[in-house]
Amino acid sequence: MEMFRKFNSLLGWFTFLVAAVLYLVTMEPTASLWDCGEFIAASYKLQVGHPPGAPFFLIVGRIFTLFAGDPSRVAAMVNAMSALCSAFTILLLFWTITHLAKRMYNDEEGMTKGRMIIVLMSGLVGSLAYAFSDTFWFSAVEGEVYAMSSLFTALVFWLILKWEERADEPFSNRRIILIAYLMGLSIGVHLLNLLAIPAIAFVYYFRKYTPTRRGFILALLISFLILGFMYLLFVPRFIQLASLFELLFVNTFGFPYHTGILFYLLLTIGLVSF
Repeated sequence: MEMFRKFNSLLGWFTFLVAAVLYLVTMEPTASLWDCGEFIAASYKLQVGHPPGAPFFLIVGRIFTLFAGDPSRVAAMVNAMSALCSAFTILLLFWTITHLAKRMYNDEEGMTKGRMIIVLMSGLVGSLAYAFSDTFWFSAVEGEVYAMSSLFTALVFWLILKWEERADEPFSNRRIILIAYLMGLSIGVHLLNLLAIPAIAFVYYFRKYTPTRRGFILALLISFLILGFMYLLFVPRFIQLASLFELLFVNTFGFPYHTGILFYLLLTIGLVSF
């Protein structure tokens, strides 16, 4: 098993290197079509893009533009950010595939040399096939949100698999808290990451409970309720509620501007901490 972990780590970083070189060599030298020019410009000047916005993407993009050295290289640096995010996605995909493939051999014979080769080659073929696929490759070489969004999706699913592996150990639930935090950050990139909620819910259900038809349906319904709450209520209404607090404090109570926003933020932090 120790040899498997070693080769699993080495081959994972090999897929990252292959993907990173591929995307950095083939990335767009400047702004491409669609929203890329807007995202690049908004990142460079730290402005606000089109609704619903992508603040976390723009902040990270701004950090990458600091290394441009010249305004003519700003677009290339934002594109490079997408390339590196996509390469890390391929790395996590490799480890996800090998984790799932390894589960086929949970018997007394253990991880033999032949089985290790099968598992590692499954990860290698699967991750690199995805790396060279048209849709993913195109999003990996331009300054769009989909590369970083794919990274968040790959990361949260890989983390729930790591939790599943150590679910009975003390403090294992901190990985679930990390997943919740990362999903919150991902909303500042793209809402696509929320679609991982049902998959995460099923991993939790099959790990913690004895599977039954009724339990399976209940887990599915609960995951859809969480997804619906996040997508239809929390994301659009959280900021709207902040504006109502601001109007209440300024227009009704006569407080200075931003008092309502500050109170709302402190209230939110207090409730989350509680």
